[in-house]
Amino acid sequence: MAQGTGSINSDCKDWEWSADAGERARLLQSPSVETVPKSGESQGNGPGATSALGAVFIVVNAALGAGLLNFPAAFSMAGGVAAGIALQMCMLIFIIGGLVILAYCSQASNERTYQEVVWAVCGKVPGVLCEVAIAVYTFGTCIAFLIIIGDQEDKSKCVPRGEKNNPLAGRDNLTALLVPTVIAALVTEPEEAGSSRWYTDRKFTISITAFLLILPLSIPKEIGFQKYASSLSVIGTWYVTAVIIIKYIWPDKELVPVEIPTSPSTWTAVFNAVPTICFGFQCHVSSVPVFNSMKQPEVKTWGAVVTAAMVIALFVYTGTGVCGFLTFGAGVEQDVLLSYPSNDIPVALARAFIILCVLTSYPILHFCGRAVLEGLWLRYTGVTVEEDVVRERRRRLLQTITWFLLTLLLALFIPDIGKVISVIGGLAACFIFVFPGLCLIQAKLSEIQETRAISWWAQVSYGVFMVTLGAFIFGQTTANAIFVDLTA
Repeated sequence: MAQGTGSINSDCKDWEWSADAGERARLLQSPSVETVPKSGESQGNGPGATSALGAVFIVVNAALGAGLLNFPAAFSMAGGVAAGIALQMCMLIFIIGGLVILAYCSQASNERTYQEVVWAVCGKVPGVLCEVAIAVYTFGTCIAFLIIIGDQEDKSKCVPRGEKNNPLAGRDNLTALLVPTVIAALVTEPEEAGSSRWYTDRKFTISITAFLLILPLSIPKEIGFQKYASSLSVIGTWYVTAVIIIKYIWPDKELVPVEIPTSPSTWTAVFNAVPTICFGFQCHVSSVPVFNSMKQPEVKTWGAVVTAAMVIALFVYTGTGVCGFLTFGAGVEQDVLLSYPSNDIPVALARAFIILCVLTSYPILHFCGRAVLEGLWLRYTGVTVEEDVVRERRRRLLQTITWFLLTLLLALFIPDIGKVISVIGGLAACFIFVFPGLCLIQAKLSEIQETRAISWWAQVSYGVFMVTLGAFIFGQTTANAIFVDLTA
């Protein structure tokens, strides 16, 4: 892309709603990326300390997560391996394009976070919509994380057929997990088959895990202390993929797929897999801070970085989706780990890793959502952070507790992660397609050129297509999710 002359909206009056843009940028910064803060005298982006290889790892880290558990079910909904892979490859072109566009607009606008880029390039209304969308997206993702915790803990207590009379059956798996470990050590299960105790109830295990582990990690103002646990959760994600692939190559005798679809039932069925793919590959919100943290923040170099990162993520998601789907066929669960026997030790360890991943990811996602809400509040009231230190503490506690209780309450009554992903996957499409497309259109329109070349028209057309595609995906997936919920 050709660099436009001058910065975009560098003196735009839209910024008059708040003079605290620099502090908001710091609040909204990705917690896993250390960048050089803006100085009071210069608004230019200084060089960071992250190498190109390090940036690849960070982007892969941002893309991979617990969403991979839903990929085998997405392949089933898409109508098989061929349809699932083809859909991923088509979307990957636009996913990488969106990441490059965000870097280009970050340079042009001299902004260092996703929200601030959208605000500076597109104006106040799209900027506020972007921040609200991020808050809703992180809120929904936190709900999905709590559901995943319930899935893994609930599955760990299941006793396979033929072992129900063994009081120790499933205990090894149970002790491999976090909160059920304590419960298992304190109680002795009765031998009656089908017995159920209050301390093994799904709602209780989700609640006790959330109150004891997630809430304390979500209250602090800074979350840099979680960087080591987050690295371990990345290793756990790779382990889950390895287990699913190995279980496909060397399957257990009792694992027999019910049916393996080879084509979609209807042409529209392919779109049912789009929310999962968008949710899985969405790393765009954290990509702008990563770009600005590089030693050489150049768009060409960034293009190579995100291409390599997305190819790695593609292999991980495809390996998980294909092998999990071919192992269980159309009978695969929305959370693929629920399809495996509860007495499988490697799978039990995978469940423990997933719980660890969720325990460290929930506070980070909550931090981002809370920062967006804080930025909206400061902008609305016109109060600077320095003037509002005391009230900030009270407001942070209120925001955290309210956020936590609402996500927990919804997680207790939503049956599986598929229903949540079908909704927030549409929002992920906005971050991948709509906002980058709008930024590209506005960036090209703001360029001062006597004559506009064919490349200029091509880029504007590409931006219009991205916005149209993203709006279609958002509308289709959201409407489909609401329709399915109403008819269920």
